[in-house]
Amino acid sequence: MISVQSEELDFPKVEELMIPAEKVAHVQIGNPLDHALLVLLKSGYSAVPVLDAKFKFQGVISKSMILEETLGIEQFELNHLNDMTVEKVMDNSVPCLQREHSMIDALHKLIDHPFICVANDEGEFDGIITRRTILKQFSKYYHEIWKRA
Repeated sequence: MISVQSEELDFPKVEELMIPAEKVAHVQIGNPLDHALLVLLKSGYSAVPVLDAKFKFQGVISKSMILEETLGIEQFELNHLNDMTVEKVMDNSVPCLQREHSMIDALHKLIDHPFICVANDEGEFDGIITRRTILKQFSKYYHEIWKRA
């Protein structure tokens, strides 16, 4: 194991690593599930943030949540997708970060999630930070430590 003696690593803030809101696929809380599934399929993501009409972060919805909701006794009942809204299916108990949090704060929350949403004090959606981004940063720091050793 490598030890870093008498040197503090200066980890970046979330705002330096996050993908800004305008580049993130999302759905609105009142959208029908067929629209949410279409956004998920077209974007290629397994989950996306859910926002309200004022662009405040409300939760996350995933393909698996939608498919589980449409699972009938013998088959998928996809014809019900237009009758249900995102709000009925989404997960609103997901963690959230703020811009000033550190990369280490993000790391702890990303253990169980592929991305974490970033919101300001009023709950307005600012963007996401991904597990991939954090892993790349740690790889960078790891290699820098090896060069010094």
